[in-house]
Amino acid sequence: MNLVRSEMGDAEFRRFSEMIQKELGIKMPPTKKVLLQSRFQKRLRALGMSCYKEYCDYLFSDAGREAERQHMVDVVTTNTTHFFREPKHFDILTNSVLPDLWRKIGTSREIQVWSAGCSSGEEPYTLGMVLNEFAEKNQGFRFSILATDISSDILRRAQQAVYPMEKVDEIPQSFRKKYLLKSKNPQRPLIKVDKVVRDKVRFRQLNFMDNFRMDQKMDIIFCRNVVIYFDRPTQEVLFNKFCDHLRPEAYLFIGHSESLSGMRLPLKQMAPTVFRRLP
Repeated sequence: MNLVRSEMGDAEFRRFSEMIQKELGIKMPPTKKVLLQSRFQKRLRALGMSCYKEYCDYLFSDAGREAERQHMVDVVTTNTTHFFREPKHFDILTNSVLPDLWRKIGTSREIQVWSAGCSSGEEPYTLGMVLNEFAEKNQGFRFSILATDISSDILRRAQQAVYPMEKVDEIPQSFRKKYLLKSKNPQRPLIKVDKVVRDKVRFRQLNFMDNFRMDQKMDIIFCRNVVIYFDRPTQEVLFNKFCDHLRPEAYLFIGHSESLSGMRLPLKQMAPTVFRRLP
């Protein structure tokens, strides 16, 4: 097995961090050097390289950018999530947001929901369970969920919809019985999200730094605990992009560690970390 024999030099770190911020929007201050070094180690081993300068030169070459860029994205991006994360949001969704949209839209069309930065899929599948519950109580209510992430590796895992048993702890018991399938192998305690929920979620790779365009406007966007890795100007640009993709009076949910304070956005706060697009 190839050994990585050197530490990442300051010059290499600067090149890596500047590229990561420019292309992915993710801040890489000097305090992240050790973290980045540890994440890149497995790529150096996979490529048979022994130093970070060699990897840096390869990544910035024409051949390296084409062959290695997605691997770099997959190891750099953070994917921390779980089912029913920040559960108050799902209470607001059930008790306020969905009834409001149902009154306005009724059976005329599908509700369009976007899980932006979906990671390994727990958020969009949670949304699928919650919206399916609402649909069963309101005949004719229809919905579709778009789930996006920049990492191709994490999207493959999300599409499989298979999780270790310990992931179910935050899911209400009634939902576990209804929407989760247990593996029959006691040596591998896994669960899979039921097809009725999986069929409502479509996955797409997307980089927030691209000039992206959706086919239609959204009624609800969940973008939670994603922009904390971006600097403030990049956050404001991104939230304006989200506003461009929201229908008038549609809803945006952000993470409880995030803030829109001081940003020029066409939004009105409805609850802590829940906003509504101005008409």
